[in-house]
Amino acid sequence: MKKVRITQIKGIVRVLPEHKVNLAALGLHGVDSTNELTLTPAIQGIINRVRHMVKVEEI
Repeated sequence: MKKVRITQIKGIVRVLPEHKVNLAALGLHGVDSTNELTLTPAIQGIINRVRHMVKVEEI
């Protein structure tokens, strides 16, 4: 499976509670925080919900 590096690029002020939970599920806790994850269908679904708040790079 592919590995991806996910970086949060926007803050969580004035966002929906679901987006805050999704960012926490990705292991992101603030602007410029980064996490490397294996790309599974579940992770891809979470990324799709917060795609306007994160940057995704393939490793």
